[in-house]
Amino acid sequence: MKTLPMLSGLALSLGLAVAGAAFAQSPPPAAVEATIGKLALTNLPAQGGAELTVASPAFGDMQDIPFENTQYRGNRFPGLSWSAGPASTKTYAVIMQDTDANRGGNPILHWTMYNIPASTTSLPAGMTDVVAGAYGPNMRSPANPYVGPKPPAGPKHRYHIQIFALDAAIAPAPMTYDELTAAMKGHVVASGQLIGLGQFDPNAPK
Repeated sequence: MKTLPMLSGLALSLGLAVAGAAFAQSPPPAAVEATIGKLALTNLPAQGGAELTVASPAFGDMQDIPFENTQYRGNRFPGLSWSAGPASTKTYAVIMQDTDANRGGNPILHWTMYNIPASTTSLPAGMTDVVAGAYGPNMRSPANPYVGPKPPAGPKHRYHIQIFALDAAIAPAPMTYDELTAAMKGHVVASGQLIGLGQFDPNAPK
């Protein structure tokens, strides 16, 4: 008589484990990312190949981006920091792209900022307004704040958060991605990136 509840509990636990496994997402495919050829870093090489080290307090390179930093749960900015650029650095720009997605042949553009002063090498977690520089274009508008991951069910997506040290400022104005990168071309003196993994959240609030 006493073994039946134990068996029922075991069955329930196994059922939950199977259900959880069904929602688990696999790593990004080893194959080349769908739109890697359109990645900003690919098309805006740094003069002399100088590199910046980029980090976030929320996740490490090639680690999962917490759900709270995605559109599924609050879209909270995770925070970002980077090493200082060369002495010629006048401003920094940030470009965040999902290269495992394809929208019109391009990566999905989640966030950009530009004209971040050379004296600034971090942006605080939870940032809700511009603290330095200006918001640039993303998938929603010509000047829009951070928009976190929201990939569909399936393999995880790679989100490239790229930092560019520039030897010039960019004329502030609403602009397209192509206009932003055209203004940056030839002015990149160092660059680096942090890649976070985004995944579908089956338990996100409706």
